[in-house]
Amino acid sequence: MPESDPSAAAGVGILAGIARHAQPGAAMETVERAAVTPEGGIEGDYRGGSKGKPHRRQVTLMEHGDWAAALAEVGAAVPWQERRANLLIDGLDLPQDRGVRLRIGAQVVLEITRETDPCSRMDKLAPGLCAALTPDWRGGVCTMVITGGAIAIGDAIRIET
Repeated sequence: MPESDPSAAAGVGILAGIARHAQPGAAMETVERAAVTPEGGIEGDYRGGSKGKPHRRQVTLMEHGDWAAALAEVGAAVPWQERRANLLIDGLDLPQDRGVRLRIGAQVVLEITRETDPCSRMDKLAPGLCAALTPDWRGGVCTMVITGGAIAIGDAIRIET
């Protein structure tokens, strides 16, 4: 987003994409909206719950700009969901700090637990993509659900203070 954009100055981004996969290795499915719970993360995503307990990688988020920069670096065109992140964020620089909380829409609150490390699967999509996603947390952030609710593409996302 341009720096003159008032929403960028206010620390507000937009939820630009939602994706999930029913089991490890399964194809990512993009959806327009989803339910999010502390027990299961994004409804229909296998990673959301682990034996009925929240997982520290419950919901993963990635910045649109970081994905575009990594792809430009390796000269590739790959759909964002192939990164295997759950949420694509536009217009907000995701914090690189554990414990920071993010609000999506009116209800959902997520807490950052760690950086999302890119895996070797990225190099199968485009040679060098794993390395291109490594600096400056470009691979995204992992979060746990603090407060559940419904999310939809176009929802505002902001850092909780």
